[in-house]
Amino acid sequence: MRGLIKVGLGVMATLGSMAAWADYSWNFPTPVTPIAHETLEVHNLFMIIITVIFFAVLAIMLYSMWAHRKRDGHQAADFVKPNSRKQWAWVMVPFAALLFIDYVVFGIPAYHAVLMYEDTKTDADMVVKVTGSQWLWEYEYPEEGVKFTSRLVTPRTQVMNVDPKGEHYLLEVDNPLVLPVGKKIRFITTSNDVIHSWWVPAFGVKRDAVPGFLREFWATIDTPGVYRGQCAELCGKEHAFMPVVVHAVPEAEYREWLASKKSGQAQLAASTDQTWGKDDLMQTGADVYAKSCAACHQPDGKGLPPAFPPIAGAAVASTAFMDAEGNMVKGGHLDTVMNGRTGSAMRAFKEELSDVEIAAVVTYQRNAFGNAAGDLVQPLAVKSLR
Repeated sequence: MRGLIKVGLGVMATLGSMAAWADYSWNFPTPVTPIAHETLEVHNLFMIIITVIFFAVLAIMLYSMWAHRKRDGHQAADFVKPNSRKQWAWVMVPFAALLFIDYVVFGIPAYHAVLMYEDTKTDADMVVKVTGSQWLWEYEYPEEGVKFTSRLVTPRTQVMNVDPKGEHYLLEVDNPLVLPVGKKIRFITTSNDVIHSWWVPAFGVKRDAVPGFLREFWATIDTPGVYRGQCAELCGKEHAFMPVVVHAVPEAEYREWLASKKSGQAQLAASTDQTWGKDDLMQTGADVYAKSCAACHQPDGKGLPPAFPPIAGAAVASTAFMDAEGNMVKGGHLDTVMNGRTGSAMRAFKEELSDVEIAAVVTYQRNAFGNAAGDLVQPLAVKSLR
């Protein structure tokens, strides 16, 4: 009995050390925001208290079994309710203690954490809009006029077990979200199609992105670094391929990144007014197809009918995209890519892709996978149709 008590006290002492807890791989990741710090503190408090209760109850139970064993002549009690003050005390005192622990010891810190989590507008330094789509994230800095998409770049050869998996398998993207440290960032989430959920464990935040609704949370990152997360809401066949990657950098580095992003968007806008050759459109279109289309229509263009029809075949190439007067054909190839198709899994890419990307990917689809339409879609034509 004494040995068991010593073991229990040793385990409790180990678990009670916050420094020791932070070193276990099964524990929370190192927190880097006020919400994450608060969450970890509440979690550790809960674990310490329930561990103490567990071993206390276990000790009483083992003692009772040993001290009142039948071999010493003890008989099982036959009462069905408390019949004395002592028995009532044994019932009510633990009950009152549990109420106190639940509503005071646990309740007050938890309530404080919830209030902190929901306080998105007080002293916010910047706003970032997060939009989920099947299956990528779109990030927008409304005050800066910067907008871009973030997609998985883990090679499909790793997914299919052809090549060995990399260090950050399924957690690497082409355009990470870049944020400054030390600033209160107000996030606004929504979705273009189904419910997604933006989750970064080190930030201590997870917020659903719901179609037709704007939902909010906030974070102030206190430590520079790269933080990874995932979509935490089952959202379709490619749910596992929607990673979140955040680069937290000092203010000066963030400003440099923002300037380069604005410059890149300006160059892209300028290229819209240029006349593109077929080779350039096909090369750009192949990249866009791999990132935005291959998940559904497959890398070989054969699709997964009936939900995801094939791109390969005469049907696509023979579908007109503009009439003789230069108007977009309703239900045609370009209209389908830009505006989606009601009642199907085909969503609109008008807000997700640039004029250049839409022109390139439609040109590529019409002249790849055995298709031979021979026509080109110019970015300027897409721009005029928006």
